[in-house]
Amino acid sequence: MKRWCLFGGVKMWFLVSLSGCLISVAIEPVRAEIKSTVEKQEVQKQENIKPLLSKKIRQLSEVERPSTSAQMLVQSPTPTNAPSQGNVIQVTAVKANPTDKGVEVILQTTQGDKLQITNRSADKNFITDIPNAQLRLPNGDSFTFRSEKPVRGITEITVINLDANTIRVTVTGEVALPTVELFDDDAGLVFGVVSAATVMQPPEKPTTQTKPEEPTAQQNEPIELVVTGEQDGYRVPNTSSATRTDTPLRDIPQSIQVIPQQVIKDQQATRLTDVLKNAPGIVVGSRSPRDPLNIIKIRGFDAFGDTLLNGIQDRSISSVGFGSNIERVEVLKGPASVLFGQGGLGGKVNLVTKQPLRDPFYSVETSVGSYNSYSGAIDLSGPLNDSKTVLYRLNASAGTNESFIDFYDQQQYLIAPTLSWQISDRTKLTLEASYSLAEGPYDFGIPAQGSVLPNPNGKIPRNRFVSEPNLNDTSNGAYRIGYNFEHRFSENWQVRSVFQTYLFRLKRNLVASYGLQDDLRTLERAVEDFDYDENAYNLDNYVVGKLITGSIKHELVAGFNLSKTDTNSKALFNDTTPLNVFNPVYGTATQATLPDFDIKNTAQQLGFYLQDQITLAENFKVLLGGRFDIANQEFQDLLNQTTDFKQTEAFSPRVGIVYQPIKPISLYASYSRSFNQATSVFGAALPEPERGTQYEIGVKADLTDRLATTLAFYDLTRTNLSTQDPNNPQRTIQVGEQRSRGIEFDISGEISPGWNIIAGYAYTDAEITRDNTLTVGNQLNNVPRHALNLWTTYEIQSGSLKGLGFGLGAFYYGDREADLGNTVELPSYVRTDAAIYYKRDNYRAAINIKNLFDTDYFVSAQNVNRIIPGDPLTIQGTISWQF
Repeated sequence: MKRWCLFGGVKMWFLVSLSGCLISVAIEPVRAEIKSTVEKQEVQKQENIKPLLSKKIRQLSEVERPSTSAQMLVQSPTPTNAPSQGNVIQVTAVKANPTDKGVEVILQTTQGDKLQITNRSADKNFITDIPNAQLRLPNGDSFTFRSEKPVRGITEITVINLDANTIRVTVTGEVALPTVELFDDDAGLVFGVVSAATVMQPPEKPTTQTKPEEPTAQQNEPIELVVTGEQDGYRVPNTSSATRTDTPLRDIPQSIQVIPQQVIKDQQATRLTDVLKNAPGIVVGSRSPRDPLNIIKIRGFDAFGDTLLNGIQDRSISSVGFGSNIERVEVLKGPASVLFGQGGLGGKVNLVTKQPLRDPFYSVETSVGSYNSYSGAIDLSGPLNDSKTVLYRLNASAGTNESFIDFYDQQQYLIAPTLSWQISDRTKLTLEASYSLAEGPYDFGIPAQGSVLPNPNGKIPRNRFVSEPNLNDTSNGAYRIGYNFEHRFSENWQVRSVFQTYLFRLKRNLVASYGLQDDLRTLERAVEDFDYDENAYNLDNYVVGKLITGSIKHELVAGFNLSKTDTNSKALFNDTTPLNVFNPVYGTATQATLPDFDIKNTAQQLGFYLQDQITLAENFKVLLGGRFDIANQEFQDLLNQTTDFKQTEAFSPRVGIVYQPIKPISLYASYSRSFNQATSVFGAALPEPERGTQYEIGVKADLTDRLATTLAFYDLTRTNLSTQDPNNPQRTIQVGEQRSRGIEFDISGEISPGWNIIAGYAYTDAEITRDNTLTVGNQLNNVPRHALNLWTTYEIQSGSLKGLGFGLGAFYYGDREADLGNTVELPSYVRTDAAIYYKRDNYRAAINIKNLFDTDYFVSAQNVNRIIPGDPLTIQGTISWQF
């Protein structure tokens, strides 16, 4: 029996040494940066701040007010404005820092003393126009900075490009005109903001000589704000899907990777599998990446159906739905049953959709590429009323493409409207819907003998189509609709109700391939006429609250989840004419006529969950969670007139700790369990649910405020798997077991201005540890031991070539087994991608080259008779316009 003996071998010593070096490299620049920042702050404290305005305005230090909590700053993209002309000064960033009396907003520029300032007031708005300046990021993009309710008495602070040559800063008071003071600082122009209500309130005379109460711990705690208004680029520091709270990634005891919009755009990724190649530990599963049905493996285990849409389970999104409406993709490694109920052990993929914007935004994009690939997309957003409480967003796209495979063509369509209504300052309702459709043939690949194995007749052409040109029609369509209701009772307590439903339809009429005959040139085939309907309904209600017990802070999440999934599947099936794969003759196959199955399935789940994020100290945090589920399945075989009903209960715990020796470094450890009722749309549920257990330790490091990395070690065990009963070969028993152990490293963000990177490495040892038919120690199929992903871009920041950028990527996957019997091995490969793009004003043009060196490789295998070739060299050109 094979054992995971890497810790005793040379490879492990090398990896441990490498990990130590990486951690040392991570810590050293952080320590140097902290030391440098402290020294700069000490110097800055000694300098005098000189007011820009001749009019005397009260200093913030003269204003007395209690410190209050502040909501997090947010930003939204705006249309790219025209480039600055003449002596227009560029403001390269907007930062916000809390003060003892309020908040200061800094417009960063090296020419702050040259800014021209015009002030005026309107009702409760303090407005400053800077007519010789423009917001402009180092990469050339413009942006909008917005802070809603940063301090008591202030409704909103916005910084926008009013036009190509003017910046407007608006501070809106809640009940009266706020007090704003302007300073010239080395960092740029500083706006000191405090509410007018606080300034004008006269101090009350004490009625007694009682000693004033000491401030509470909550009053003394610092106001934490997001301190930049820049776009996220390649790094997203926060996510809410892992904990249902807006928590920094460094504070979560779990390996999480976010693939943001900028990466998707730079790579021109049009399929979910294209996006997920940027996440270490994820590989293409047993389906072709060209098929609408995308099956992936996370940490060695199948993740079919383990997909979320905005944090809600949505199995259909793995088949159809990824498109121009997706803002970013989040990968949650390991079990997630505490918040999401039953599912796989490896992890979940959460797709986050684009949300409505307060400012008008319009974008048009068109693309053309190899193999008659054409596509177009629009993205429209903005307010529907003057008060900007009702916002909309509409994404729509259409595309068609062929392939290097003969007779292969596919079409995709998407329309996704979203409407949000800010009912009050504490209540918000978002309605979201979409319709997506993908039409095209299935890709069955080619047999192993003649591709990865020798064949006396020669090599089977990689472009060979083994189905029938006129009998391989597939349609995947899904309607989705849902709402997201949020109400804040106070700054510390809120309730959310989320409902989502999808209606998924799959219809296929095709000829499928099987094994080669003894002559190793004649391929056996069968014809199938298959219809499948799936209707799913998911309701999630939960409360999020913050409280303090003594010196310990808590952030609680408590809720319940109710879901129901109805499926109907039926098929006609029979054998049909074989195909000579070396000299094919098409057109001989007939339609399917024999009934194969007719099945109805209803699965329901009710879960109650509770989670507590505990801050024992500022550098020591604990995450505790648990969920109790009741799940059942009713199975009906309409063809054989049989029924079955099973119900199971499961408790899923989660425990994690985070220790931060210094703020940018997080050491974490976690234990969690998952369950998955062993259901199938084609069969009855098994007596016991599948269970999973994970242990994970790791290190997270913020190398800079724009560059972060994670190193994780994990041990996963999957139990209660079906295997043949040795006493009765006609029956199965649930004693099978599989295990995956590995190491993952990822890094993402901005190395220096204009230079971005997203990269990772995964070592995965996934094997069978207990089975009555398969050999113990066999590696799980389609899982390479070693995988490496690297993508980096650089954009010229100044000069006549400003806006010109380049991208280069390399993706390596080691040897993989084609089946659980380990009879066929897929060879390792390296694929190289490249890109060149140019951005100017509102326009962007790009050329993306995939498989730059036209490498022949095999991306995955469904079995030994279906080995899936990878795409050859392809070129794609894209032009987009924002206005």
